[in-house]
Amino acid sequence: MRISFPYPEIKSLEVPEQNLLGIFSPSTVRVEKSEEDIIEEALSCPIDSPPLSTVSKGCKNVLILVDDYTRSTPVKKILPFLIRELEKGGVKAEGVKILLALGTHRPMTTEEIERKLGKDIPKQYPVINHHWWDPSQLIDLGKTETGTPIYVNRLAKEADLILGMGQIVPHRVSGFSGGGNIVQPGISGEETTGKTHWLSAHFRGKEILGEIENPVKREIESVARSVGLRWIINAIQDGSGRLVACVAGDPFSAYRMGAAQSRQVYQARLSAEADIVVADSDPYDSEFWLASKGVYASELAVKEGGVIIVVTPCPEGVSPSHPEVLEFGYQTFKEVDRKVQAGQIIKLSVAAHLVHVGRVIKERAKGIMVSPGIPKDEKERLGFIHAKDPQEALEMAFTLVGRNAKVAILQRGGEILPVIKET
Repeated sequence: MRISFPYPEIKSLEVPEQNLLGIFSPSTVRVEKSEEDIIEEALSCPIDSPPLSTVSKGCKNVLILVDDYTRSTPVKKILPFLIRELEKGGVKAEGVKILLALGTHRPMTTEEIERKLGKDIPKQYPVINHHWWDPSQLIDLGKTETGTPIYVNRLAKEADLILGMGQIVPHRVSGFSGGGNIVQPGISGEETTGKTHWLSAHFRGKEILGEIENPVKREIESVARSVGLRWIINAIQDGSGRLVACVAGDPFSAYRMGAAQSRQVYQARLSAEADIVVADSDPYDSEFWLASKGVYASELAVKEGGVIIVVTPCPEGVSPSHPEVLEFGYQTFKEVDRKVQAGQIIKLSVAAHLVHVGRVIKERAKGIMVSPGIPKDEKERLGFIHAKDPQEALEMAFTLVGRNAKVAILQRGGEILPVIKET
């Protein structure tokens, strides 16, 4: 069986049919409605909230939070509808700002902003990158009930209405993205993000990934409430990237309804755990900080003692924003926790990332990486075995676990949610 990858620079893979457990990917959903109709319907039927045109009445400073270049949300399709609703509510154009919710990612370029928002919107409204690394751009809103410090972009304090726009997909830190995630980590400082992410590192992937209710999401929502997130519109896209559903309204009720729909789209049922899992990182391909989502999905599909092969281009390398990843490499929870306690690792978001990948390639399975953007020595410093192409990687994996090994292929590995069928 020939397996192709969505990267022209990476060769295809031949898997013997007797070894193939299956090729798994998110669903492609047939929807009769147009994307525009889906957006309009969500806005006209908000969940647990009045329409945005009612909510925005009397508001003079509206802050729209938009997810960044790492997400495929069709913002340029949705945003004009959102602005129309604000206009209905009497909000003036000069009272609207758009804040790019970077989390701890790098700033977006002008070209990326135009690709995400369209060419007209940035000319009409201020579009601002969230400077998560700059304390002067943050305000301190105290702490959550469990002690998470709330540092958030200062523009949130100036707004009398905060709206969030993003997508809902399975997420290793919070179960699913969407809802309160647009605030935390979206427009939060690193210290706040580090606390919630480090909390997630205390759990294995299957305890968080694809779980609508979990302790980390609750903490994220506590931050979002404190900051004042009032209204969201979240997209659900299928395996082809097409918008198939939208939820709008209350940030917490709408998220839950959307996450249930997202789960149906992104879950893929495997008959058993695989000895070898081959996962691409599509659509999170620019750097390994993001591409590691393919590793997180693999954790739910691979047998203990097995092998995962991650296939990803990573033209920006390991992580431009977080050089500590390459400095420390992926490690077990105990190893990272010891370094955190000793003050060797300061940024908890980095510590969490090291654990999330380390739980897979250091505790559950061995990891092989195929990536033209990451040199062999850097792969090995991270804790992966280097392979020049997928075929070489598979041969290595067979050597490690035997020629009778069952192989699962995870396509769109950055978003897929593997689920093992109950026997």
